[in-house]
Amino acid sequence: MELEKTYYTINEVAEMFNVNASLLRYWEKEFTQIKPYKNKKGDRRFTRQDIETIRTIYTLTKEKGYTLQGAKEVLKQDKKEESTNKEVVKRLKKLKERLLEIQESL
Repeated sequence: MELEKTYYTINEVAEMFNVNASLLRYWEKEFTQIKPYKNKKGDRRFTRQDIETIRTIYTLTKEKGYTLQGAKEVLKQDKKEESTNKEVVKRLKKLKERLLEIQESL
């Protein structure tokens, strides 16, 4: 499903995953990665990033049978790998710049 809007209501997100809104509120408490914007009334507005995180949690818990603790560990591991990947990309960019400098000097 392609996401078109900037923000989605809790009912829209619940419908996307065919779950109750109460489950999304529970996951919000359990997973710090889900941080919907809340207006003055307390209505939640989920971003695309929130929805991708919910999609991951849904897949892990509902389709792959992970416990909530297991899903938390997978998300934590993914964050560590993402951080490592960013560092590798940064180093590769520096290496590329250096190689281009060497090429120009030849």
